[in-house]
Amino acid sequence: MVIPLGSLSRMTAKVTLSFSDETIEEARRFAKREGLSLSAWMDQAAREKALREVFTAHAEAVGRAGIDLESAALADAREVAMVDDALFGGRPRAA
Repeated sequence: MVIPLGSLSRMTAKVTLSFSDETIEEARRFAKREGLSLSAWMDQAAREKALREVFTAHAEAVGRAGIDLESAALADAREVAMVDDALFGGRPRAA
């Protein structure tokens, strides 16, 4: 994930956090490697974690609802192939 320029200006909340020595050392190393400030790297890491939580919860809800997205996607791909074959007779589509 790349943080766009100006992201630091959107960081308005100042908070005090405590981390283990190992965690903060690794965070500083990763931030330096990616050319980010520690604050920008921590903001990115927290945002990515939040997105993973949201996507995981969504996937679990889809699973509980019994929706089979993989089968639906494969059926869509088969349908596209059939339409392509009917329209283009097996010739590739023009890009």
